[in-house]
Amino acid sequence: MKFNHLSFPSKDVTATVDFFVRQLGCTAERFGDTAVLKRAGFDIVIEDASDRDVNWPHNFHLGFELPGIDEVRSLYRRFKDDGVVMKTEVFYHARGSRFFCEAPGGLLFEINTRADAEQAYRAGFAPVAEVDAERVK
Repeated sequence: MKFNHLSFPSKDVTATVDFFVRQLGCTAERFGDTAVLKRAGFDIVIEDASDRDVNWPHNFHLGFELPGIDEVRSLYRRFKDDGVVMKTEVFYHARGSRFFCEAPGGLLFEINTRADAEQAYRAGFAPVAEVDAERVK
């Protein structure tokens, strides 16, 4: 079984789609009030929730992995310069360096790398370069 998609509500589909396209390199297709974003072998469905409250549970988030700490720091600077709501600075964690930010609508994102993770946390994860190489085949 492989991961296929995420689906979540947004009070502002246009702003949310723009975040994914501009900041995370997704492509987007609109279907009425819904959008389907494509990135790295999976889809992200953004559903219109302008008619209801959207309350994310504490610490619910989406995580994206980069190949190394330099890429994490570079993306952090770009996000900050572009006015993305930053929830943390870049910080080291035993599972690898990371930062947290917020997309329009309040969805929390973690951008991380496992390149500097402690060895115990590297098992079971293919390096990003291997995943990208496999995707190109």
